[in-house]
Amino acid sequence: SLKDGKHYTSIGRDGNGQFLVKYAYETGLAVDTIFSTNDIDRENFRFSDYTYNPDETKLLLATERESIYRRSSKSHYFAYDLNEKKLVPITGFSKGKQQLAAFSPTANQVAFVRDNDLYISDLDENTEEQLTTDGKWGEIINGAIDWVYEEEFSFHRGFYWSPDGSKIGYYKFDESDVPEFNITYYNDLYPENYNFKYPKAGEKNSEVRVMVYDLASNSHAEVDVNSEADQYIPRIKWTKNSDLLCVMRMNRLQNKLEFLLANTKNASEDEISVETVYTETAETYIEINDNLIFLDDEKHFVWNSEKDGWNHIYLFDMDGSEVARLTGGDWEVIEFYGVDQENMRVFFSAAIGSPIEKEIYSLDFEKAIQKFKKTGKTVQPSELPKPKNLTPNGHTNSAAFSNTFSYFINFESAANQPNHITLRDARGKTVRDLKDNSELKKKVEKLDINPKEFGAFKTEAGHELNYWMIKPPVFDPEKEYPVMFMIYGGPGSNTVSNSWGGSNYFWHQMLAQSGFVIISVDPRGTMRRGRDFKHSTYRQLGKLETEDLIYSAKHFGNLDYIDADRLGIMGWSYGGYMSSLALTKGADYFKLGIAVAPVTNWRFYDTIYTERFMRTPQENASGYDDNSPINHVDKLKGHYLLVHGAADDNVHHQNTMEMINALVEADKQFDLFLYPDRNHGIYGGNTRYHLYTKMTNFIKENL
Repeated sequence: SLKDGKHYTSIGRDGNGQFLVKYAYETGLAVDTIFSTNDIDRENFRFSDYTYNPDETKLLLATERESIYRRSSKSHYFAYDLNEKKLVPITGFSKGKQQLAAFSPTANQVAFVRDNDLYISDLDENTEEQLTTDGKWGEIINGAIDWVYEEEFSFHRGFYWSPDGSKIGYYKFDESDVPEFNITYYNDLYPENYNFKYPKAGEKNSEVRVMVYDLASNSHAEVDVNSEADQYIPRIKWTKNSDLLCVMRMNRLQNKLEFLLANTKNASEDEISVETVYTETAETYIEINDNLIFLDDEKHFVWNSEKDGWNHIYLFDMDGSEVARLTGGDWEVIEFYGVDQENMRVFFSAAIGSPIEKEIYSLDFEKAIQKFKKTGKTVQPSELPKPKNLTPNGHTNSAAFSNTFSYFINFESAANQPNHITLRDARGKTVRDLKDNSELKKKVEKLDINPKEFGAFKTEAGHELNYWMIKPPVFDPEKEYPVMFMIYGGPGSNTVSNSWGGSNYFWHQMLAQSGFVIISVDPRGTMRRGRDFKHSTYRQLGKLETEDLIYSAKHFGNLDYIDADRLGIMGWSYGGYMSSLALTKGADYFKLGIAVAPVTNWRFYDTIYTERFMRTPQENASGYDDNSPINHVDKLKGHYLLVHGAADDNVHHQNTMEMINALVEADKQFDLFLYPDRNHGIYGGNTRYHLYTKMTNFIKENL
């Protein structure tokens, strides 16, 4: 979206190159070509990403992108002046690729990271300034972040310009003492070893400092966040005041979160003091998001939290006083899209009608500020207008808003309906169809599809579990059918959703056509049912979820058309962990299990994710050991297929290697397949087709 909120740009391609086209939201018509590779004097120029400078007179183009981890990458960056039609690299090619390049908000400058150091390139002066000099692989990272922060706190930028461009706030990681993990790549005559810092549960994390660089004085100052403490700094963010940097600080147990305001006005000083303006605590854990928004009035900020038992949106004064609980009730805010400050509205998605649906809402909150000024008391949701449903279709919706929140592109799907993409205005009125996927729908109609059915049942413990089911197309209720359960089951992750399942949907349909009933269940620990339901698995991951899976096997096994002696289960990652537990702790109920890239012992997984839900192994040893499938292999009875990518930097294939050792020691037969040089996603070339063929054949041959 462009600044005016009326236009957007998109990358187009033709046989000769690439181009950026400017479109009008309302009509969808192209109104201008912003940039074309055909107009520059550089052969075979291709870009994978682009950003504008604040006044939209220049482009930053990323070329020759090279992936690092899940979110991070490095590229050769070029700046393109839209007025002068001039393309220049931001730095010399011989110096290597750059990470995270970003325009200054006010000057013709670009900051970036190279080889763990932070730089500024002045495009007017054609100069490059190195801001830090101690960056070193495996030791010091300036302006970027380490592996575990990127993976588990879901971001990868480690520096931020202040609004007026006078300062840069940045992270400095010292990962020198973090234990190192090794991955072997088998793509050459002699295998290549890749080493990187990976803190497993209970091990040492990086020491993290927050620094501020002042351009005028050419000086660095450290924000006093008690950097030597065993803690996390999951976000830093400038307020609307260029002197105030907000630092989120969280203890290692992740059950205490603080917002610290650092006054950087005198950033040339050695250390910058902080003031704590907001503190949140929990008996279990607090999850981090990107939904901290400072309003332009420099008096308020918006944040969402589960602190009242459900995920809701709150409005605060800058001193941390709670002005209003903008949303409330026994339902979850799922995504927070932002604040239309001109019209004093928030936009979000929520599961109000049902936990298997997600619709887009707006809420006016101007009254909240006025009422708080008069009474000084926190305004409750009952005192505000009710949220307005902008997409009342009972399906799953996701939105991409324009910069002014005048329009949003809505992606609507349902279990048996591919995406229907529309442009809507801020009140939810459909302006026009963008993509109805009519051709895909026609193709689907020609297939032997049996729709997903949704339902719920209560367990022995009294918990209601949601599920979906696909029956064979020619279904005979007098027959008994084998079942394949498709599971994920991880904290806050649902598979039972009234949404389009893409390629997996067709795999499930193909298995159903082969005579299997396909079922997915959301056990305890999943989201959209409130904090207590989601956090019930705290300190004992796998225990309650496995109990729910065993009860699911009993429940469906008792149906007349289900063959209770032929129940199988398949899962990937956390789902692989669950399928391994189902086939060991639940061996009396499940006769086949497929575990793709599974955790087999939580001691092998990283600090941030694992300790959030389990605390450390040192203080919760039984929680780790009692529900790790590696410790229950003696119970295995059925057919077990174990699959892993040998270059998985996330769930290391060490999990599978140790599972193999345990299975061999217990004299248990099993099937194994490893994919060399493949990461956690196990893809590339023919890989996915090979994997799904293998799983399909395993199911047909053994269930």
